[in-house]
Amino acid sequence: MKKIIRVIFGISFIFYLLALVMLLFVGVMFVGIRGNIWADLSLIEYLKSSSNFVPFKTISTYIQAIFDGSMNIDIPIKNLVGNLIMFLPMGIYLPFFIVKINKVSIFTILMIILFFFIETIQLVTRRGSFDIDDFILNTVGALIGFGFWKSKFVQKLLK
Repeated sequence: MKKIIRVIFGISFIFYLLALVMLLFVGVMFVGIRGNIWADLSLIEYLKSSSNFVPFKTISTYIQAIFDGSMNIDIPIKNLVGNLIMFLPMGIYLPFFIVKINKVSIFTILMIILFFFIETIQLVTRRGSFDIDDFILNTVGALIGFGFWKSKFVQKLLK
Protein backbone atom coordinates (compact mmCIF):
# COMPACT_ATOMS: atom_id res chain seq x y z
CA MET A 1 0.00 0.00 0.00
CA LYS A 2 2.88 2.37 0.79
CA LYS A 3 4.33 1.82 -2.70
CA ILE A 4 1.00 2.71 -4.29
CA ILE A 5 0.78 5.92 -2.25
CA ARG A 6 4.37 6.79 -3.18
CA VAL A 7 3.65 6.25 -6.90
CA ILE A 8 0.45 8.32 -6.73
CA PHE A 9 2.30 11.09 -4.89
CA GLY A 10 5.13 10.93 -7.44
CA ILE A 11 2.83 11.24 -10.43
CA SER A 12 0.77 14.00 -8.84
CA PHE A 13 3.98 15.86 -7.91
CA ILE A 14 5.12 15.82 -11.54
CA PHE A 15 1.76 17.25 -12.66
CA TYR A 16 1.95 19.85 -9.87
CA LEU A 17 5.44 20.93 -11.00
CA LEU A 18 4.28 21.19 -14.63
CA ALA A 19 1.32 23.31 -13.54
CA LEU A 20 3.66 25.57 -11.52
CA VAL A 21 5.95 26.09 -14.51
CA MET A 22 2.94 26.93 -16.68
CA LEU A 23 1.57 29.38 -14.10
CA LEU A 24 4.85 31.03 -13.21
CA PHE A 25 6.66 31.23 -16.52
CA VAL A 26 4.53 30.26 -19.50
CA GLY A 27 1.08 31.55 -18.53
CA VAL A 28 2.17 35.20 -18.45
CA MET A 29 2.49 35.16 -22.23
CA PHE A 30 -1.20 34.37 -22.54
CA VAL A 31 -2.42 36.85 -19.94
CA GLY A 32 -1.63 39.98 -21.92
CA ILE A 33 0.95 41.89 -23.84
CA ARG A 34 3.21 42.46 -20.86
CA GLY A 35 6.25 41.11 -22.71
CA ASN A 36 5.73 43.50 -25.64
CA ILE A 37 5.34 46.57 -23.44
CA TRP A 38 8.60 45.96 -21.56
CA ALA A 39 10.69 44.65 -24.47
CA ASP A 40 12.38 48.00 -25.17
CA LEU A 41 13.45 48.60 -21.55
CA SER A 42 16.85 47.65 -20.21
CA LEU A 43 16.90 45.09 -17.42
CA ILE A 44 17.51 47.86 -14.84
CA GLU A 45 14.57 49.91 -16.16
CA TYR A 46 12.41 46.77 -16.19
CA LEU A 47 13.50 45.99 -12.62
CA LYS A 48 12.51 49.48 -11.45
CA SER A 49 9.17 49.51 -13.23
CA SER A 50 7.97 46.00 -12.48
CA SER A 51 9.29 45.18 -9.01
CA ASN A 52 7.97 45.66 -5.51
CA PHE A 53 10.47 45.47 -2.67
CA VAL A 54 8.15 47.03 -0.05
CA PRO A 55 6.60 44.31 2.14
CA PHE A 56 2.78 44.28 2.24
CA LYS A 57 2.43 47.05 -0.38
CA THR A 58 0.61 44.86 -2.91
CA ILE A 59 -1.22 42.90 -0.21
CA SER A 60 -2.57 46.06 1.42
CA THR A 61 -3.58 47.45 -1.99
CA TYR A 62 -5.57 44.31 -2.73
CA ILE A 63 -7.17 44.21 0.73
CA GLN A 64 -8.13 47.87 0.40
CA ALA A 65 -9.59 47.18 -3.06
CA ILE A 66 -11.73 44.38 -1.64
CA PHE A 67 -13.24 46.73 0.91
CA ASP A 68 -13.64 49.88 -1.19
CA GLY A 69 -14.56 48.21 -4.48
CA SER A 70 -11.90 50.12 -6.43
CA MET A 71 -10.97 47.00 -8.36
CA ASN A 72 -12.85 44.03 -9.77
CA ILE A 73 -12.95 41.72 -6.73
CA ASP A 74 -11.71 38.78 -8.80
CA ILE A 75 -8.28 40.39 -9.19
CA PRO A 76 -7.36 40.74 -5.49
CA ILE A 77 -8.96 37.42 -4.54
CA LYS A 78 -7.14 35.52 -7.31
CA ASN A 79 -3.84 37.17 -6.44
CA LEU A 80 -4.04 36.83 -2.66
CA VAL A 81 -5.62 33.38 -2.44
CA GLY A 82 -3.82 32.12 -5.55
CA ASN A 83 -0.40 33.01 -4.16
CA LEU A 84 -1.30 31.40 -0.85
CA ILE A 85 -2.49 28.09 -2.29
CA MET A 86 -0.03 27.88 -5.19
CA PHE A 87 2.76 26.56 -2.96
CA LEU A 88 0.66 24.91 -0.27
CA PRO A 89 1.20 21.48 -1.92
CA MET A 90 4.96 22.04 -1.74
CA GLY A 91 4.63 21.90 2.04
CA ILE A 92 3.27 18.38 1.66
CA TYR A 93 5.32 17.02 -1.23
CA LEU A 94 8.82 18.05 -0.11
CA PRO A 95 8.72 16.48 3.36
CA PHE A 96 7.10 13.38 1.85
CA PHE A 97 9.92 12.86 -0.65
CA ILE A 98 12.83 14.34 1.33
CA VAL A 99 12.64 13.01 4.87
CA LYS A 100 15.41 15.36 6.07
CA ILE A 101 13.04 18.30 5.56
CA ASN A 102 11.12 17.51 8.72
CA LYS A 103 11.81 20.69 10.69
CA VAL A 104 10.03 23.96 10.03
CA SER A 105 13.31 25.89 10.08
CA ILE A 106 14.92 23.75 7.37
CA PHE A 107 11.73 23.83 5.30
CA THR A 108 11.42 27.62 5.63
CA ILE A 109 15.02 28.24 4.57
CA LEU A 110 14.56 25.94 1.57
CA MET A 111 11.35 27.74 0.57
CA ILE A 112 12.97 31.17 0.90
CA ILE A 113 15.78 30.06 -1.41
CA LEU A 114 13.30 28.53 -3.88
CA PHE A 115 11.03 31.60 -3.95
CA PHE A 116 13.96 33.99 -4.32
CA PHE A 117 15.14 31.89 -7.26
CA ILE A 118 11.66 31.84 -8.86
CA GLU A 119 11.09 35.59 -8.42
CA THR A 120 14.54 36.34 -9.84
CA ILE A 121 13.99 34.10 -12.88
CA GLN A 122 10.63 35.75 -13.51
CA LEU A 123 12.31 39.13 -13.40
CA VAL A 124 15.31 38.28 -15.58
CA THR A 125 13.21 36.46 -18.20
CA ARG A 126 10.55 39.19 -18.04
CA ARG A 127 7.88 36.57 -17.46
CA GLY A 128 6.70 38.36 -14.37
CA SER A 129 7.91 40.71 -11.71
CA PHE A 130 9.82 40.50 -8.47
CA ASP A 131 7.19 41.11 -5.80
CA ILE A 132 8.13 40.66 -2.16
CA ASP A 133 4.43 40.21 -1.38
CA ASP A 134 4.24 37.18 -3.69
CA PHE A 135 7.28 35.92 -1.83
CA ILE A 136 5.51 36.40 1.52
CA LEU A 137 2.22 34.82 0.39
CA ASN A 138 3.98 31.87 -1.26
CA THR A 139 5.99 31.25 1.92
CA VAL A 140 2.91 31.42 4.14
CA GLY A 141 1.09 29.03 1.79
CA ALA A 142 3.98 26.55 1.84
CA LEU A 143 4.13 26.77 5.64
CA ILE A 144 0.38 26.06 5.86
CA GLY A 145 0.97 22.96 3.72
CA PHE A 146 3.91 21.97 5.93
CA GLY A 147 1.76 22.44 9.04
CA PHE A 148 -0.93 20.24 7.50
CA TRP A 149 1.72 17.62 6.68
CA LYS A 150 3.06 17.67 10.24
CA SER A 151 -0.41 17.48 11.80
CA LYS A 152 -1.18 14.48 13.98
CA PHE A 153 -4.07 13.54 11.69
CA VAL A 154 -1.87 13.18 8.60
CA GLN A 155 0.95 11.51 10.50
CA LYS A 156 -1.49 8.91 11.87
CA LEU A 157 -2.76 8.23 8.34
CA LEU A 158 0.77 7.53 7.18
CA LYS A 159 1.47 4.92 9.85
